[in-house]
Amino acid sequence: MEYRTLPHGGEKISVIGLGSGSLSGTEQEMTDVICTAIQNGINYFDMAPSRQAPFYAYAKAFAGCREEIMTQMHFGAVYKDGNYGWTRNLNDIREQFSWELKLLDTCYTDVGFIHCIDDRTDLDEVMNGGIWEYMKALKKEGAIRHLGFSSHNPDIARRILDTGLVDMMMFSINPAYDYRKGDYAIGEVEERARLYRECEQMGVGISVMKPFAGGQLLDAKTSLFKRALTHEQCFQYALDRPAVLTVLPGVRNMQDLETALGYITASPEEKDYSVIGEFTPQDAKGVCVYCNHCQPCPGGLDIGLINKYYDLALAGDEMAVGHYRKLPIQADACIKCGHCESRCPFHVKQETRMEEIADYFSRQ
Repeated sequence: MEYRTLPHGGEKISVIGLGSGSLSGTEQEMTDVICTAIQNGINYFDMAPSRQAPFYAYAKAFAGCREEIMTQMHFGAVYKDGNYGWTRNLNDIREQFSWELKLLDTCYTDVGFIHCIDDRTDLDEVMNGGIWEYMKALKKEGAIRHLGFSSHNPDIARRILDTGLVDMMMFSINPAYDYRKGDYAIGEVEERARLYRECEQMGVGISVMKPFAGGQLLDAKTSLFKRALTHEQCFQYALDRPAVLTVLPGVRNMQDLETALGYITASPEEKDYSVIGEFTPQDAKGVCVYCNHCQPCPGGLDIGLINKYYDLALAGDEMAVGHYRKLPIQADACIKCGHCESRCPFHVKQETRMEEIADYFSRQ
Protein backbone atom coordinates (compact mmCIF):
# COMPACT_ATOMS: atom_id res chain seq x y z
CA MET A 1 0.00 0.00 0.00
CA GLU A 2 1.17 3.52 -0.79
CA TYR A 3 0.62 6.29 1.76
CA ARG A 4 0.47 10.07 1.46
CA THR A 5 1.01 12.58 4.24
CA LEU A 6 -1.69 14.90 5.56
CA PRO A 7 0.05 18.32 5.44
CA HIS A 8 -1.50 19.63 8.66
CA GLY A 9 -0.77 16.85 11.12
CA GLY A 10 1.60 14.49 9.37
CA GLU A 11 -0.64 11.41 9.47
CA LYS A 12 0.00 8.80 6.77
CA ILE A 13 -3.13 8.03 4.72
CA SER A 14 -3.52 5.06 2.38
CA VAL A 15 -4.07 6.13 -1.23
CA ILE A 16 -7.00 3.70 -1.38
CA GLY A 17 -9.47 4.22 1.43
CA LEU A 18 -12.89 2.72 2.00
CA GLY A 19 -16.27 4.28 1.34
CA SER A 20 -19.15 2.66 3.20
CA GLY A 21 -22.13 3.98 1.29
CA SER A 22 -22.79 0.67 -0.47
CA LEU A 23 -21.47 -1.81 2.12
CA SER A 24 -23.97 -4.64 2.51
CA GLY A 25 -24.43 -8.23 3.69
CA THR A 26 -24.58 -9.70 7.15
CA GLU A 27 -22.77 -8.00 10.02
CA GLN A 28 -20.06 -10.65 9.88
CA GLU A 29 -19.65 -10.30 6.12
CA MET A 30 -19.26 -6.53 6.44
CA THR A 31 -16.83 -6.98 9.35
CA ASP A 32 -14.75 -9.37 7.24
CA VAL A 33 -14.57 -6.81 4.42
CA ILE A 34 -13.35 -4.07 6.77
CA CYS A 35 -10.86 -6.36 8.51
CA THR A 36 -9.48 -7.49 5.15
CA ALA A 37 -9.11 -3.85 4.10
CA ILE A 38 -7.11 -3.12 7.26
CA GLN A 39 -4.95 -6.21 6.75
CA ASN A 40 -4.11 -4.96 3.25
CA GLY A 41 -2.97 -1.56 4.47
CA ILE A 42 -6.13 0.52 4.08
CA ASN A 43 -6.30 2.87 7.05
CA TYR A 44 -8.76 5.62 6.03
CA PHE A 45 -12.50 5.03 6.38
CA ASP A 46 -15.46 7.21 5.45
CA MET A 47 -18.28 6.92 7.98
CA ALA A 48 -21.36 7.87 5.97
CA PRO A 49 -23.10 4.60 5.03
CA SER A 50 -26.55 4.45 3.45
CA ARG A 51 -27.86 2.68 6.54
CA GLN A 52 -26.90 2.24 10.17
CA ALA A 53 -25.88 -1.44 10.05
CA PRO A 54 -22.27 -0.95 8.83
CA PHE A 55 -21.45 1.01 11.99
CA TYR A 56 -21.70 -2.18 14.04
CA ALA A 57 -19.32 -3.91 11.64
CA TYR A 58 -16.89 -1.00 11.92
CA ALA A 59 -17.05 -1.26 15.73
CA LYS A 60 -15.99 -4.92 15.57
CA ALA A 61 -13.31 -4.39 12.94
CA PHE A 62 -11.76 -1.39 14.68
CA ALA A 63 -11.57 -3.05 18.10
CA GLY A 64 -7.94 -3.23 19.16
CA CYS A 65 -6.58 -1.16 16.29
CA ARG A 66 -8.16 2.29 16.74
CA GLU A 67 -4.81 4.09 16.66
CA GLU A 68 -3.88 2.39 13.39
CA ILE A 69 -6.87 3.68 11.41
CA MET A 70 -8.41 7.06 10.59
CA THR A 71 -12.13 7.85 10.62
CA GLN A 72 -13.89 10.49 8.57
CA MET A 73 -17.20 11.23 10.36
CA HIS A 74 -19.93 13.41 8.86
CA PHE A 75 -21.77 16.06 10.88
CA GLY A 76 -25.17 16.11 9.23
CA ALA A 77 -25.59 12.43 8.35
CA VAL A 78 -27.99 10.79 10.84
CA TYR A 79 -29.58 7.34 11.22
CA LYS A 80 -32.59 7.71 13.52
CA ASP A 81 -34.70 5.01 11.84
CA GLY A 82 -31.75 2.84 10.82
CA ASN A 83 -31.41 4.47 7.40
CA TYR A 84 -29.40 7.45 6.24
CA GLY A 85 -30.89 10.88 6.79
CA TRP A 86 -29.58 14.40 6.17
CA THR A 87 -30.05 17.19 8.72
CA ARG A 88 -28.85 20.57 9.94
CA ASN A 89 -30.55 20.15 13.32
CA LEU A 90 -27.77 20.68 15.86
CA ASN A 91 -29.34 18.46 18.55
CA ASP A 92 -29.64 15.56 16.11
CA ILE A 93 -26.04 16.08 15.01
CA ARG A 94 -24.82 16.07 18.61
CA GLU A 95 -26.77 12.91 19.34
CA GLN A 96 -25.44 11.10 16.26
CA PHE A 97 -21.81 11.99 16.96
CA SER A 98 -22.12 10.88 20.59
CA TRP A 99 -23.64 7.59 19.47
CA GLU A 100 -20.87 6.93 16.96
CA LEU A 101 -18.11 7.60 19.49
CA LYS A 102 -19.73 5.33 22.06
CA LEU A 103 -20.33 2.49 19.61
CA LEU A 104 -16.77 2.64 18.27
CA ASP A 105 -15.37 2.91 21.81
CA THR A 106 -13.37 6.00 20.97
CA CYS A 107 -13.20 9.58 22.18
CA TYR A 108 -12.44 11.25 18.85
CA THR A 109 -12.75 11.21 15.10
CA ASP A 110 -9.66 11.90 13.06
CA VAL A 111 -11.59 14.10 10.64
CA GLY A 112 -14.92 15.79 11.32
CA PHE A 113 -16.72 16.82 8.14
CA ILE A 114 -19.52 19.27 7.49
CA HIS A 115 -21.67 16.85 5.53
CA CYS A 116 -22.59 17.51 1.90
CA ILE A 117 -22.63 21.28 1.59
CA ASP A 118 -23.38 22.47 -1.95
CA ASP A 119 -25.22 25.81 -1.88
CA ARG A 120 -24.87 29.22 -0.25
CA THR A 121 -28.08 29.03 1.77
CA ASP A 122 -26.93 25.79 3.34
CA LEU A 123 -23.47 27.26 3.93
CA ASP A 124 -25.00 30.21 5.76
CA GLU A 125 -27.08 27.89 7.94
CA VAL A 126 -24.05 25.82 8.87
CA MET A 127 -21.79 28.78 9.58
CA ASN A 128 -24.35 30.86 11.47
CA GLY A 129 -26.70 28.26 12.94
CA GLY A 130 -24.38 26.78 15.54
CA ILE A 131 -23.01 23.73 13.69
CA TRP A 132 -19.66 25.23 12.76
CA GLU A 133 -19.15 26.65 16.26
CA TYR A 134 -19.97 23.23 17.72
CA MET A 135 -17.44 21.54 15.45
CA LYS A 136 -14.76 24.11 16.26
CA ALA A 137 -15.37 23.53 19.97
CA LEU A 138 -14.96 19.79 19.46
CA LYS A 139 -11.71 20.47 17.61
CA LYS A 140 -10.45 22.50 20.56
CA GLU A 141 -11.41 19.69 22.95
CA GLY A 142 -9.70 17.06 20.80
CA ALA A 143 -12.88 15.16 19.90
CA ILE A 144 -12.21 16.21 16.29
CA ARG A 145 -8.57 16.17 15.28
CA HIS A 146 -9.02 17.76 11.87
CA LEU A 147 -11.88 19.83 10.45
CA GLY A 148 -13.14 19.25 6.95
CA PHE A 149 -16.15 19.21 4.67
CA SER A 150 -17.67 17.37 1.72
CA SER A 151 -18.98 19.17 -1.34
CA HIS A 152 -19.55 18.91 -5.10
CA ASN A 153 -19.41 22.67 -5.71
CA PRO A 154 -16.08 24.50 -6.29
CA ASP A 155 -17.55 27.88 -5.32
CA ILE A 156 -18.81 26.61 -1.96
CA ALA A 157 -15.59 24.70 -1.40
CA ARG A 158 -13.54 27.83 -1.93
CA ARG A 159 -15.66 29.79 0.57
CA ILE A 160 -15.05 27.16 3.25
CA LEU A 161 -11.35 26.99 2.43
CA ASP A 162 -11.22 30.74 3.01
CA THR A 163 -11.94 30.18 6.72
CA GLY A 164 -8.39 28.84 6.98
CA LEU A 165 -9.59 26.24 9.47
CA VAL A 166 -10.00 23.08 7.41
CA ASP A 167 -7.40 20.36 6.84
CA MET A 168 -9.41 18.03 4.57
CA MET A 169 -11.94 18.33 1.78
CA MET A 170 -14.00 15.50 0.30
CA PHE A 171 -14.76 16.24 -3.33
CA SER A 172 -16.17 14.36 -6.32
CA ILE A 173 -13.32 13.86 -8.78
CA ASN A 174 -13.32 11.83 -11.99
CA PRO A 175 -12.69 12.54 -15.70
CA ALA A 176 -16.40 13.05 -16.40
CA TYR A 177 -17.09 15.65 -13.72
CA ASP A 178 -13.81 17.46 -14.34
CA TYR A 179 -14.74 17.79 -18.02
CA ARG A 180 -18.33 18.97 -17.54
CA LYS A 181 -20.20 15.68 -17.97
CA GLY A 182 -22.71 14.41 -15.40
CA ASP A 183 -25.03 15.69 -12.69
CA TYR A 184 -22.17 16.66 -10.37
CA ALA A 185 -20.00 18.26 -13.05
CA ILE A 186 -20.23 21.61 -11.29
CA GLY A 187 -17.74 24.28 -12.34
CA GLU A 188 -15.71 24.93 -15.46
CA VAL A 189 -12.69 22.80 -16.32
CA GLU A 190 -10.14 25.36 -15.15
CA GLU A 191 -12.21 26.28 -12.07
CA ARG A 192 -12.09 22.72 -10.81
CA ALA A 193 -8.38 22.36 -11.62
CA ARG A 194 -7.67 25.64 -9.82
CA LEU A 195 -9.52 24.40 -6.73
CA TYR A 196 -7.24 21.36 -6.48
CA ARG A 197 -4.16 23.53 -6.85
CA GLU A 198 -5.40 25.93 -4.18
CA CYS A 199 -5.93 23.02 -1.79
CA GLU A 200 -2.35 21.89 -2.31
CA GLN A 201 -1.11 25.44 -1.82
CA MET A 202 -3.04 25.72 1.47
CA GLY A 203 -2.01 22.29 2.74
CA VAL A 204 -5.57 20.94 2.57
CA GLY A 205 -5.77 17.26 1.65
CA ILE A 206 -8.50 15.89 -0.60
CA SER A 207 -10.33 12.60 -0.14
CA VAL A 208 -12.09 11.62 -3.35
CA MET A 209 -15.70 10.48 -3.61
CA LYS A 210 -17.44 9.22 -6.76
CA PRO A 211 -14.22 8.22 -8.58
CA PHE A 212 -16.30 6.17 -11.05
CA ALA A 213 -19.14 8.74 -11.42
CA GLY A 214 -21.50 6.44 -9.56
CA GLY A 215 -20.26 3.45 -11.58
CA GLN A 216 -21.22 5.03 -14.89
CA LEU A 217 -17.66 5.28 -16.18
CA LEU A 218 -17.06 1.54 -15.78
CA ASP A 219 -19.59 0.49 -18.45
CA ALA A 220 -19.58 1.65 -22.06
CA LYS A 221 -23.39 1.59 -22.06
CA THR A 222 -23.63 4.13 -19.23
CA SER A 223 -20.31 5.94 -19.56
CA LEU A 224 -20.63 9.66 -20.07
CA PHE A 225 -17.91 9.24 -22.71
CA LYS A 226 -19.65 6.28 -24.39
CA ARG A 227 -16.53 4.30 -23.58
CA ALA A 228 -15.68 2.32 -20.45
CA LEU A 229 -12.77 3.15 -18.19
CA THR A 230 -11.27 0.74 -15.68
CA HIS A 231 -11.13 1.03 -11.91
CA GLU A 232 -7.37 1.46 -12.15
CA GLN A 233 -7.63 4.31 -14.67
CA CYS A 234 -10.16 6.15 -12.52
CA PHE A 235 -8.06 5.70 -9.38
CA GLN A 236 -4.91 6.96 -11.09
CA TYR A 237 -6.70 9.94 -12.61
CA ALA A 238 -7.93 11.05 -9.18
CA LEU A 239 -4.60 10.41 -7.46
CA ASP A 240 -2.80 12.53 -10.05
CA ARG A 241 -4.85 15.64 -9.14
CA PRO A 242 -3.01 18.10 -6.85
CA ALA A 243 -3.72 17.70 -3.09
CA VAL A 244 -5.43 14.32 -3.43
CA LEU A 245 -4.39 11.98 -0.62
CA THR A 246 -6.85 9.12 -0.92
CA VAL A 247 -9.64 7.76 -3.11
CA LEU A 248 -12.68 6.26 -1.38
CA PRO A 249 -14.48 3.74 -3.59
CA GLY A 250 -17.82 2.57 -2.28
CA VAL A 251 -17.46 -1.19 -1.84
CA ARG A 252 -20.45 -3.51 -1.50
CA ASN A 253 -18.67 -6.73 -0.63
CA MET A 254 -15.37 -8.62 -0.64
CA GLN A 255 -15.28 -8.82 -4.42
CA ASP A 256 -15.50 -5.02 -4.70
CA LEU A 257 -12.71 -4.67 -2.13
CA GLU A 258 -10.47 -7.07 -4.04
CA THR A 259 -11.12 -5.07 -7.21
CA ALA A 260 -10.11 -1.84 -5.45
CA LEU A 261 -6.97 -3.43 -4.02
CA GLY A 262 -6.04 -4.49 -7.55
CA TYR A 263 -4.86 -0.92 -8.10
CA ILE A 264 -1.90 -1.53 -5.79
CA THR A 265 -0.40 -4.23 -8.03
CA ALA A 266 -1.59 -2.87 -11.39
CA SER A 267 1.04 -2.01 -13.99
CA PRO A 268 1.63 1.54 -15.25
CA GLU A 269 0.00 0.49 -18.53
CA GLU A 270 -3.15 -0.64 -16.69
CA LYS A 271 -3.31 2.69 -14.85
CA ASP A 272 -2.76 4.80 -17.97
CA TYR A 273 -5.85 6.98 -18.48
CA SER A 274 -4.57 8.95 -21.47
CA VAL A 275 -7.52 7.64 -23.48
CA ILE A 276 -9.60 10.44 -21.94
CA GLY A 277 -7.71 12.84 -24.21
CA GLU A 278 -9.93 11.58 -27.02
CA PHE A 279 -13.10 12.94 -25.46
CA THR A 280 -12.19 16.00 -23.44
CA PRO A 281 -13.84 19.29 -24.50
CA GLN A 282 -12.05 21.59 -26.91
CA ASP A 283 -11.27 24.21 -24.27
CA ALA A 284 -9.40 21.59 -22.23
CA LYS A 285 -7.00 20.80 -25.07
CA GLY A 286 -3.47 21.99 -24.48
CA VAL A 287 -3.76 21.71 -20.69
CA CYS A 288 -1.33 19.39 -18.93
CA VAL A 289 -3.11 17.06 -16.51
CA TYR A 290 0.16 15.44 -15.28
CA CYS A 291 -0.80 12.02 -16.68
CA ASN A 292 2.84 11.27 -17.64
CA HIS A 293 1.77 9.59 -20.86
CA CYS A 294 4.70 11.49 -22.37
CA GLN A 295 7.21 9.46 -20.34
CA PRO A 296 9.93 8.43 -20.61
CA CYS A 297 11.46 11.72 -21.62
CA PRO A 298 14.69 11.19 -23.63
CA GLY A 299 16.17 14.15 -21.77
CA GLY A 300 15.22 12.75 -18.36
CA LEU A 301 12.69 15.47 -17.45
CA ASP A 302 9.78 14.62 -15.16
CA ILE A 303 7.42 16.60 -17.39
CA GLY A 304 4.26 16.08 -15.35
CA LEU A 305 5.92 17.16 -12.11
CA ILE A 306 7.55 20.19 -13.73
CA ASN A 307 4.14 21.28 -15.01
CA LYS A 308 2.53 20.65 -11.65
CA TYR A 309 5.06 22.76 -9.73
CA TYR A 310 4.66 25.54 -12.30
CA ASP A 311 0.87 25.56 -12.00
CA LEU A 312 1.10 25.56 -8.21
CA ALA A 313 3.64 28.39 -8.24
CA LEU A 314 1.35 30.46 -10.45
CA ALA A 315 -1.43 29.82 -7.91
CA GLY A 316 0.75 31.36 -5.21
CA ASP A 317 2.32 28.28 -3.64
CA GLU A 318 5.75 29.49 -2.55
CA MET A 319 6.81 25.96 -1.57
CA ALA A 320 6.34 24.85 -5.18
CA VAL A 321 9.26 27.08 -6.19
CA GLY A 322 11.51 25.29 -3.72
CA HIS A 323 10.28 21.88 -4.86
CA TYR A 324 10.99 22.78 -8.48
CA ARG A 325 14.52 23.91 -7.69
CA LYS A 326 15.24 20.57 -6.03
CA LEU A 327 14.45 18.67 -9.22
CA PRO A 328 17.66 17.10 -10.55
CA ILE A 329 16.67 17.96 -14.13
CA GLN A 330 14.72 21.16 -14.77
CA ALA A 331 12.77 22.61 -17.66
CA ASP A 332 15.79 24.31 -19.29
CA ALA A 333 17.24 20.84 -19.98
CA CYS A 334 14.55 20.16 -22.62
CA ILE A 335 16.27 18.93 -25.80
CA LYS A 336 13.21 19.69 -27.99
CA CYS A 337 13.10 16.25 -29.53
CA GLY A 338 9.31 16.25 -29.91
CA HIS A 339 8.82 12.92 -28.13
CA CYS A 340 6.45 14.30 -25.48
CA GLU A 341 4.33 16.26 -27.93
CA SER A 342 3.91 13.25 -30.18
CA ARG A 343 2.56 11.22 -27.26
CA CYS A 344 0.47 13.82 -25.40
CA PRO A 345 -3.26 12.94 -25.60
CA PHE A 346 -4.12 16.53 -24.64
CA HIS A 347 -2.00 18.12 -27.37
CA VAL A 348 0.09 20.19 -24.96
CA LYS A 349 2.90 22.11 -26.64
CA GLN A 350 5.43 20.99 -24.04
CA GLU A 351 8.52 22.33 -25.78
CA THR A 352 7.14 25.86 -25.68
CA ARG A 353 5.86 25.28 -22.19
CA MET A 354 9.29 24.14 -20.96
CA GLU A 355 10.76 27.42 -22.22
CA GLU A 356 8.01 29.34 -20.43
CA ILE A 357 8.55 27.39 -17.21
CA ALA A 358 12.32 27.76 -17.29
CA ASP A 359 11.99 31.50 -17.80
CA TYR A 360 9.47 31.82 -14.97
CA PHE A 361 11.56 30.01 -12.38
CA SER A 362 14.76 31.81 -13.43
CA ARG A 363 13.06 35.03 -12.30
CA GLN A 364 11.86 33.75 -8.92
